[in-house]
Amino acid sequence: MSKILVVDDECSISDILGYVLEDAGFQVEKAANGAKALEVLEKTRVELLITDWMMPVMNGEELARKLRADPQYRAMPIILMSGAQSDIARKSPELFDGVLDKPFDGETLINMVRGLVPSPGG
Repeated sequence: MSKILVVDDECSISDILGYVLEDAGFQVEKAANGAKALEVLEKTRVELLITDWMMPVMNGEELARKLRADPQYRAMPIILMSGAQSDIARKSPELFDGVLDKPFDGETLINMVRGLVPSPGG
């Protein structure tokens, strides 16, 4: 089963994403910022990361740059979810494998995730 790390400092958004992804059969880990995400990655193997852009401590761009510089995580798909910064992210395909504009619907999220990681159960 594919495990996804959701990184967002807004608990309500993390919870909603978690429910949608778990309902589609994925396992979900959560972190409140990029630094916490790195701590989770030290302990848990994930197949995909979904991150917000604007967060305290380490934002989504800083997190993506750090992961792309690390051979262990370089190939891991990263989806950015953002409102105002989505255009900036689209100009950085070396950092982000997908960009979700806020607000987005669950079906769009699941379709993007399924395009980047194996579907649950096979």
